[in-house]
Amino acid sequence: MTGAGTIEQVLSIAALEKRYGNTRVLAQLDLTVQRGAIHGLVGLNGSGKTTTLECVLGMQTFQAGELTVLGRAPSRLWQGRGDVVGIFDAPSLHPTLTVRQVLEHARLICGQPVRSPAEVETLLGISRYSNYKIKQLSLGNRRRASIAQALIGQPEFIVLDEPFNGLDAGGVDDVLALIRQLNLQHGTTFLLSSHQLAYLENICTDFAILHQGHIALNGSVDTLFRDQHTQLNVRCDQSAKACALLTAMSGISSVTSAGPDEDALLTLTLDNIDAATINSALVHAGIAVAGLELQKPSLAQLFHNIVETH
Repeated sequence: MTGAGTIEQVLSIAALEKRYGNTRVLAQLDLTVQRGAIHGLVGLNGSGKTTTLECVLGMQTFQAGELTVLGRAPSRLWQGRGDVVGIFDAPSLHPTLTVRQVLEHARLICGQPVRSPAEVETLLGISRYSNYKIKQLSLGNRRRASIAQALIGQPEFIVLDEPFNGLDAGGVDDVLALIRQLNLQHGTTFLLSSHQLAYLENICTDFAILHQGHIALNGSVDTLFRDQHTQLNVRCDQSAKACALLTAMSGISSVTSAGPDEDALLTLTLDNIDAATINSALVHAGIAVAGLELQKPSLAQLFHNIVETH
């Protein structure tokens, strides 16, 4: 652990501006990533996700704004510390080197402290491929080898761009499990960009939604979803009576009905009330309830709401 370990904001971006010629890609972008977070970055194609990650890692310059990673400017990240690493969509390891050669090379150029090649091979489950050339590996194992290379330097902050692309279900599960393990056991902070919203929702503690070059929404999972309405589907009879009853109850912001009165599907938007209370009220009023289905807001719904309203 370096002296940067006391910095609580691993990444701080303020009013970042990035242009390619006359085209503005990032516009007044603000983003912070706290130590210990698994922070997801989502956005439409062309929204600036990869450009943002490249700016974070010092791979792209920017025209205005401030950006620091572990208290350092991006231009000072590559000074042999190995505490910040980035892994992009297409693994770019030398195809004719073996896995062990790649890891040995990383160990030689990386600052202290370092893990041994054998240790990261075991951690990533690729020990059996130690003497395989990179070009002989499947896409999933090439990605594992890329992550293994990144872990040699015991990084504090890992940036991943589309880490699930090309992986089968087993490969995705392995990557998710590895991220959790590194985060929980070693305190590693992650910034992940992916189109696979369901995978991000499964792993992330925080989300940032990038739209039209700026951050439209950013915060912890609890904060972002706290203000999103939960939906409850109710299958019951006497729909007219049920709608009148539910509309009058506090904690329900809207009620819609579909289907015949004797077998209707009611859709309720809930503010501050639970399904058990609603079920009890309906039964007490003599309304037969055939089923209830609670639908909590998802990252996909939140994302589409942002895109549609901005």
